[in-house]
Amino acid sequence: MDYRKLLHHEEGELEGAAHESAAELEYWSKPDFEGAMYDDRIYTINDIYSLPEGVIAELIGGKLYFKGTPKAIHQEISGEVFFDIVNHIRGRGGDCRVFFPPYGVYLHGDDSTYVIPDLTIVCDPDKRKDDGCFGAPDWVVEVISKSTQKIDYGLKLFLYREAGVREYWIINPINRTVMVYVFENGREDADMYSFDDAVPCHVIPGLVIRLSDRL
Repeated sequence: MDYRKLLHHEEGELEGAAHESAAELEYWSKPDFEGAMYDDRIYTINDIYSLPEGVIAELIGGKLYFKGTPKAIHQEISGEVFFDIVNHIRGRGGDCRVFFPPYGVYLHGDDSTYVIPDLTIVCDPDKRKDDGCFGAPDWVVEVISKSTQKIDYGLKLFLYREAGVREYWIINPINRTVMVYVFENGREDADMYSFDDAVPCHVIPGLVIRLSDRL
C-alpha cells in the first residue's frame, strides 16, 4: 500500500509528517505548558494525570501533544457519526461500544502511549475500562482541522496501524472527504470517499454513513 501517494493526493506533500514537532503541527496548548512541546524531557503518563482541570493532552513517544476546544463543525460531525453508530448497534445488536472525548486510549495496553481520539469504538469488553480503553480499539475516527491534519494523516496513521487498530477513519470537513484505512489479517486497504458517498464500515458490518445527509 503506497500511503505516501494517498497522502499526497488528499492533502498535498506531507513528507516527514510523522516526525514533525508539535509546534510545527500547531497543536494547541495552554501557555503554561508550552515548554512541553520544545524541551528534551521524556514525559510520562503521570504528567497527563497532573494536568490541571480542563487541559487535555496526549502522550506519544514521550512527548505531550495538547488539544484545544473543537470548533462547531468538528463537534457536529463527531456527534452525527456517534449517533449513527449507536443507533445501528441498538437496532442490530453487537458487542461494540462507541466513546467520545475525554475517553482516553492506552494504545498498547500500558502507560507508554495515551491518545484521545474523536471517536473510539471498542468491541472487546475486556479492553473497556472506566478509565479508558486498554489496548488498541477496533475502530478510530478522527475529525481533522488545518492545525491537526499532519498528525492525523501522519503520526497517528502509522501509530494506529502498528498498534493493531482494525479500521481508521479521517474525516476532513475542509475538503469534505473521508479516508478509510483497514488494517486486518494482512490487509492494508485505503479508500477515499466524499461526504456525498455512502461510506461502509468494515468493523461493524451493515453500517453505512453518508455525512451529506445532515451536513
